[in-house]
Amino acid sequence: MTAEATETCDAFLGGRVQLYQPAEGYRAGVDPVLLAAATAAQPGQHVLELGCGAGAAALCLHARVAGLSLTGVEMQPMYADLARRNVTLNNADMTVVEADLRHLPQDIKARGFDHVIANPPYYDRARSTAATNAGRDMALGGDTPLSDWIEVAAKRLAPKGYLTMIQKADRLPDILTSLMGRLGSVRVRAIQPRLGRVAELVIVQARKGGRAAFVMEPPLIMHEGARHLRDGESYTAQVLTILREGGDLPWGH
Repeated sequence: MTAEATETCDAFLGGRVQLYQPAEGYRAGVDPVLLAAATAAQPGQHVLELGCGAGAAALCLHARVAGLSLTGVEMQPMYADLARRNVTLNNADMTVVEADLRHLPQDIKARGFDHVIANPPYYDRARSTAATNAGRDMALGGDTPLSDWIEVAAKRLAPKGYLTMIQKADRLPDILTSLMGRLGSVRVRAIQPRLGRVAELVIVQARKGGRAAFVMEPPLIMHEGARHLRDGESYTAQVLTILREGGDLPWGH
């Protein structure tokens, strides 16, 4: 098959980000955009993304906040190569390192980052069935425990730095357990498909050295109405601003 047949180039943030992705396998959607929107980075800061895939979250963050220095770690060679191509395509200040997050290169281990962001595999491999596509299987249910992601993130954060993570809601207990003794000032925002529906995802923020009380933020409601009534988009105004205009998802609101 030709390269054109095996990958696509997709627009994010209303076209502000262009992303090469495989036509089959794991493909970035809304989740990395929400992760970027919830990352409270400031110009001039250093950001590390663990498991960056093709670079969707980091590049959406680059489009939203000017002057960031970005580093992405990705263990799958194909996705690391796509991420490097996407960095060039989007003219971002980002270095992509091909490595297992449990065995980071020394130059990354020697640094402290203002932010670490992550969209770890959503499914516990011990409790789920492998996907037929290898790339998708690794993205959705890799063999690295969630606790390892949090341990590595905590070590790579500079003092007072923030971890921001998106994950399935039913894995929130695992996240909170792994954060204990490592990071504090934990805030959680549930993501509900519609008003009155059970949350399917959560975004978690925690701070190195943070001592503030746990906060459960107001939920983010993705779609208007109690149920799907028609074809076409039904995103809420807040979500449309995030997805189309690069709006942020601030904490404390």
